[in-house]
Amino acid sequence: MKRVLIAVFKQEVGSFNPKPTQFNDFEIRRGSALIDDLRPTNTTTGGAIEVFTERGNIEIVPTYAAWARTTGGLVVQQDLDRLIDELLAEVHANAQVDGACISMHGAMAGASEGDPEGRVLAGIREAIGDVPIVANLDLHAVVSQRMVDMTDALVLLHTYPHVDMRQTGRRSAKVLLEIMEGGAKPTSARVQIPLLARGDQLITTTGKFGEALAVCQEIEASEGGLAAGINIGNPFTDTPDLQSNIFVTTDNNPERAEKEALRLARFMWQHRALFVADLTSLEDAVQLAEATDGLTVFSDAADSTASGASGDSNAIFCGLLEHNYSKKALLPLVDAPAVSKAHAAGVGATLTLDLGGSIDPERFTPLSLEVYVQTLSDGDFTYEGGLPAEAGRTAVLIHGQHAILATEHIAASVGLRIFQAHGLEPTDYDLVVCKSPNGFRIHYEALAARIVAVDVPGSTSANLKSLPYIQCVRPIFPLDEEVVPPFSLEEV
Repeated sequence: MKRVLIAVFKQEVGSFNPKPTQFNDFEIRRGSALIDDLRPTNTTTGGAIEVFTERGNIEIVPTYAAWARTTGGLVVQQDLDRLIDELLAEVHANAQVDGACISMHGAMAGASEGDPEGRVLAGIREAIGDVPIVANLDLHAVVSQRMVDMTDALVLLHTYPHVDMRQTGRRSAKVLLEIMEGGAKPTSARVQIPLLARGDQLITTTGKFGEALAVCQEIEASEGGLAAGINIGNPFTDTPDLQSNIFVTTDNNPERAEKEALRLARFMWQHRALFVADLTSLEDAVQLAEATDGLTVFSDAADSTASGASGDSNAIFCGLLEHNYSKKALLPLVDAPAVSKAHAAGVGATLTLDLGGSIDPERFTPLSLEVYVQTLSDGDFTYEGGLPAEAGRTAVLIHGQHAILATEHIAASVGLRIFQAHGLEPTDYDLVVCKSPNGFRIHYEALAARIVAVDVPGSTSANLKSLPYIQCVRPIFPLDEEVVPPFSLEEV
């Protein structure tokens, strides 16, 4: 019976979010708890466990799982060092294996370290030696050459918004088994693209990006195609490796891998103008919502708690008040000081609170409002995918006809459950604000009469030129003019 090591190391960092990610922001699982807790979830690890279990002749060797409860700012360096040291200690203690399947998001960064995933993979390679390593990644990963060098294949998500986490875990496990048991000899190609991509054309069911990912799926389904993916990076993880990439892995056919990767890179570059977000001004967005019959959903991608933002933006709420929005709105807000005062006052109290700007005051000025405290809770709930959420103490605050779900900690406001768990049904409102660029569509598209991507400030703004990049690859589209890709646009 062959032994396969598994480990998990996940966080998506927003470099422009001033609130750092700390050790206590991570869920940690060791040994068998890793399998027990992740097996049923819609995660890449759950999918990989499923395949290895189905195979029957594989002994799963669980080591260490660390995943952040939500996205956040740069990881405190000593906390990052602790996470990596603990993970690698478990790997060294279980190093006699025949292969490894590693689950990562790929867009983590420390306060002084831009490639923690590469460091982890290098440490795993050093511990287990020359046996196959396959890593699965989010397509928003920021991929270093070290990550490529330390693995035999990288397997990426194929959907946006992301729905194929479990399937991707299954794909990565099957690639590993093809190498371990099937005699496959992985030959990989990487093509780098100086491109940061945003906007609705990334939606894989309807956008141009979906056409390219369909080609990746065709490659994987073909004879000798092991893995193919398009990595567009997280535009808010400002590290030296930030750009887009194509990855293709074939079975002992490097020429084909290179040819397919170049074909996909040319496609992405040819259509790069489509991968710029189309945003609506706040005033126009409010007018659209006012005129809409049925539910309107505002995408506040600029303060996306699913992309690395702080969640304390009050920009849209200020706009609703300024432009006299007359209907009922439901909004999320991360604001620990306001929540603390609401809990001290108790349910049924009416008090004046400063709302917003508690984390990122350089972007958001607190708004002083009288609110009614409708409900209070501990903020624990379960996301749609089955993972636990700990939003910290939570308060539902009412101002006029509007409801604000205020949380002590950052939580992803992508699905419906964050509201429903606190007694709020989004369909009871005329307008719901989701702090997410597109992930919310999985849950809201069938419910919404209108969806509007709003142009407001924030550390994860889709208006990329508004962000203070320092480290990413330059020149890069769309930040710079006349960018020339490092590959021929003509097929040879």
